[in-house]
Amino acid sequence: MSEYQMQRPAEDEERIIIPDENGDEHLFEVLFTFDVDETGKSYMVLVPEGSNESEEDEVEVTAFRFEEPEGEDLALYPLETDEEWDMVEELLSTFTEEEE
Repeated sequence: MSEYQMQRPAEDEERIIIPDENGDEHLFEVLFTFDVDETGKSYMVLVPEGSNESEEDEVEVTAFRFEEPEGEDLALYPLETDEEWDMVEELLSTFTEEEE
């Protein structure tokens, strides 16, 4: 079993702008990031900005693998395997339980 280390973003790192395929920019809130010690990969879990304001509605959650080489811009990559999605779902469950 992999070892996960979940981090909440610092105050100044809570939001990220991601362009879509049409070049339109969308603002997302970073829920948390986590690293997988076994693979050395890092992941980021996001929700559209403002979607946390109403607890009654379902929120669309987006997750990416990310790399942030020193001195370079953040690079996001789509999740490619079921194992990656399983890790994200497991940690998202933990995160939502902590929020309640």
